[in-house]
Amino acid sequence: MTGPLRGIKVAEFSQIIAGPFGGVLLSDLGADVIKVEPPQGDPWRRPAVGGQGEPRVFIAVNRGKRSITLDLATQAGRAAVHRLAESVDVVTTNHRPDVPAKLGIDYETLSRINPRLIYCEVTAYGSKGPDSHLPGYDLVMQGYTGLISAEAKLVDGELLQVWSAPFIDLSTGHSISAAVSAALFSREKTGKGQKIELSLFANGLMLQTLTITRIVDDPSPTQEWVENDLPLLRETGVPFDELLSLRMGLRSSVLFRLYYRSWRTSDYVIMVGCLSDPLRKRLMDTLGLHDPRFDPEYDTTAPEYQDVLVKLIEEAGKLFLTRTSEEWIDRLRAVGVPVGPVRFPEELADNPQALANNIIIEQDDPESGRVKTVGPIYKMSETPPEAVLPTPQLGAHTDEVMQEIGYSPGEIADLRQNGAFG
Repeated sequence: MTGPLRGIKVAEFSQIIAGPFGGVLLSDLGADVIKVEPPQGDPWRRPAVGGQGEPRVFIAVNRGKRSITLDLATQAGRAAVHRLAESVDVVTTNHRPDVPAKLGIDYETLSRINPRLIYCEVTAYGSKGPDSHLPGYDLVMQGYTGLISAEAKLVDGELLQVWSAPFIDLSTGHSISAAVSAALFSREKTGKGQKIELSLFANGLMLQTLTITRIVDDPSPTQEWVENDLPLLRETGVPFDELLSLRMGLRSSVLFRLYYRSWRTSDYVIMVGCLSDPLRKRLMDTLGLHDPRFDPEYDTTAPEYQDVLVKLIEEAGKLFLTRTSEEWIDRLRAVGVPVGPVRFPEELADNPQALANNIIIEQDDPESGRVKTVGPIYKMSETPPEAVLPTPQLGAHTDEVMQEIGYSPGEIADLRQNGAFG
């Protein structure tokens, strides 16, 4: 392995997405990530009904690792994992708070074995509070943190989840890699290990910090509505879809609907993003329109300004329909306006920009054959990361890792006889 974390060894006791994705990012930075699995393997190793090979969702969040199996319900399995703890730098887990102690992989147990250990524990709701004992997944947390209601995608009475990606899981994976790297840096200075606590809940809130942040003496319209109106509306039995509509009516900004949005062209759709007045003025100049907000004497707080913006939106929409997407992209990029085409995510595996920057890599998966996936996202001049290992087969490196931590071939045979590997 190459990268700035070369020489760092990680034992990953994580399943599904958040923890494993954190392991991928640590592996991309050069760490040797050992995925410690129960004998039956990570639940996501199993394909959907009728599927062949390992699912792509498992491959995506487990490349770059080695896999061993240990049955922590056996004395031999626990003895092996405790010996492994002696030689690793980092342990990551994503269980309910009470589970690690039951398995003998809690921070208190492992830090006594290895005081320099960096231990990163991911839970659903955090280790304290009335909900700390509950399990949770990305979708549950989308609801709990308000992310799904903020999207306001209600179709035939069904509140649709955010389908494009499990944002809370993936952001938690990034938090794992950042926190572990910071803790390793601290250990270099102090010689001490430590425990890191992360949660899906905390990451779900951080993703929405722009909405949640409140100026106490100047709350937003939606914050006032939630505090003053929502409790009474719920008490009187107002249906959820009506509550959703009321909130969105307060939150929708005509300004953003003009300058930060998609536009239909004569042949497709483009995205335009203007988050500063200079960019907004360039867009208006290119369209041949005039926004009075750029007139020094104009009072943009006046109620009629909303009507002006609504009219500008209508006029801009008609103008965008007069040219193709390619023509508009060329014209707007020429004046520095951020603009781009709308693509489907499946197109990006062959995207020239992604390929030019080595973001998309190809690997030979032992079970699924040739695989294209997203590779390391970091570019470093002195310690360049490099994806080396494909997604490991279940337990493929068990004997190898056992030998590395000091077991002889005979002792490994005894472990297997005693059910340590399942």
